[in-house]
Amino acid sequence: MKNGAVMPINPKSTKDPDFKAILIFFLIALSLLITACDGDPSADPDRRAETETAKVAASPARRPRQTLPEGIVWQTNDTDPVFASPEAVRGGTLHEALLSFPLTFRTVGPDSNSSFRSAILDNQLGLVGIHPNTEKIIPELASHWAFDDDRRTMYFKLDKRARWSDGHPVTADDFAYTLDFMRSEHIVAPWYNDYYSREIERVIIYDDHTLAVVAARPVPDLHLRIAIAPTPEHFYGQLGDDFVMAYNWKIVPNTGAYQISDFEKGRRVRFKRKANWWAEDRRYFKHRFNVDTVVFTVVRDFNLMWEYFKKRRLDTFALNLPAYWHVKSKTDVIEKGYVERIWFFNDTQQSAQGLWLNLDREIFADRRVRYAFAHAMNIEKVIDQVLRGDFYRLEHGFMGYGDYSNPDIRARRFDLGKVEALMTDAGWQRGTDGIWARGDQRFAVEVTYSLEEHTARLVVLREEARKAGIELELRRLDATAAYKKVLEKKHDVAWMGWSTSLRPQYWEHFHSANAHKPQTNNITNTDDPQMDRLIDAYRNSLDAGQRAALSRQIQEKIHEIGAFVPTFMVPYVRQAYWRWWCLPDPAGTRHTGDLFDPFSSATGGLFWYDAERRTETEAAMKGDHGFGPVTRIDDTYKMPSLR
Repeated sequence: MKNGAVMPINPKSTKDPDFKAILIFFLIALSLLITACDGDPSADPDRRAETETAKVAASPARRPRQTLPEGIVWQTNDTDPVFASPEAVRGGTLHEALLSFPLTFRTVGPDSNSSFRSAILDNQLGLVGIHPNTEKIIPELASHWAFDDDRRTMYFKLDKRARWSDGHPVTADDFAYTLDFMRSEHIVAPWYNDYYSREIERVIIYDDHTLAVVAARPVPDLHLRIAIAPTPEHFYGQLGDDFVMAYNWKIVPNTGAYQISDFEKGRRVRFKRKANWWAEDRRYFKHRFNVDTVVFTVVRDFNLMWEYFKKRRLDTFALNLPAYWHVKSKTDVIEKGYVERIWFFNDTQQSAQGLWLNLDREIFADRRVRYAFAHAMNIEKVIDQVLRGDFYRLEHGFMGYGDYSNPDIRARRFDLGKVEALMTDAGWQRGTDGIWARGDQRFAVEVTYSLEEHTARLVVLREEARKAGIELELRRLDATAAYKKVLEKKHDVAWMGWSTSLRPQYWEHFHSANAHKPQTNNITNTDDPQMDRLIDAYRNSLDAGQRAALSRQIQEKIHEIGAFVPTFMVPYVRQAYWRWWCLPDPAGTRHTGDLFDPFSSATGGLFWYDAERRTETEAAMKGDHGFGPVTRIDDTYKMPSLR
């Protein structure tokens, strides 16, 4: 998924299988800051102002136009396969849940980085998108594009039909204004100020519907860096010091299929599909975004969401957690087939979940000891006993990246014999308590983690490691404290994972420039000259084939160093849904992370509502007869290595 409204395309997704559980406590805490709006919303003067759908500022000044260079070779993509079903029909209301109400509808500035932000950004198209199966460029706001020989300039022709939700046409000036907006100190967003100043040099306007975006330097995958989204200058006008407060609850015009129609603070947000949306007949948008209305209701407890779902107050529910799939799914509405389940395998980038060793700790200075540690981790037993065999072994930290992933690397397995041989060769001996020792040093290390839900997994690892002569001291901290400790490089071993991007990122995590200093993502303190050379070559190369080859070499080097012990991956999504919701065949795309995502221009909006099946289902429920349980397994895009 691209990040939408004001970011270049940079697909990311959090692959932690317990992502919703991770957020519960923090989102609940945040939600306590929100005051619900009781009574008649229309009686609230703030509420009336909040439901504005446009604030038409004075017409912006027309920017200078330049002459389009000759010899531009325009490209488009109208041949890649479509991934929506022609059987889809319009209509219905999708009911979803939020753990907390957002602190603001702004997508930049203070308090804007909430989970709800994606619902807003996913309704804002960029210049181009990425096909979720082929990963080729496809049209969004631009119908055509071209690359300059300088490898840092990309030209775009806008679709002349493109419109903001308030009816204004989308023009090249809106993209130039994006730079002005994102560089402004008034938005109070230093990261965006820096990115749009340092990474993007300028926007060149040739006419109302033709522009170029110029990167600050030649970069690989240029379209991922500069395919920015527009910002409605006619709505914002001249920014001032009051931006943060003035736009907290404004509904900003967008270009996607849906727009916020109304909301009650602390309770719900409603989106409605636009009538005659300008892009509804475009090749890659046709038969998508089918529901008329999407309602997000605040339900401040994950278990309570499950109860809401069973009572038809919510339409879908995520079942990735083994307890929900295997135990809590044994409920009447599922057994009688009123609710159906699906297990959908995807083939997308996997989070680097695992144990990260701090190489600045003396005990991990010897590579043989690091290897022994890896062979002492019985990951397979955790998968089988704690995770009910549902999770898969992560072989290395960059699986699911296509040609950029090395299929030949295999994670070190639990092997007491190899631990014995490695530790003996490194000069260690078993102490009287069975733990390896050398002089006054025992092989006892602290494992820092934050989620109580993960304690059971780590307890199994601790007991198995003790058989291998290694003592794990489990140290659970709250998420903020754990993250701070790890970034300060004060850990022995960190139990954590990282989010993903469309291409592997190595410099932040494994280059010596980020070692031996706090507040960097090189939490292993990897400092290896050969690794540096490989990473530098990867960053500087503009050739896709060469970068993919270098990526595979870097992964081999990471495995050789042995500072990261990969654990689990969840290359699928499991969901329950009331049977009046329909999915295409296959049910999603290679990169789908939520089959009932209503908005994402990359993978969302593939499902539809069947009114007749609802009538049939409700009649069956009233008569207390069922259809039989339905569980659909869709392995169309299952990773080849898992077949």
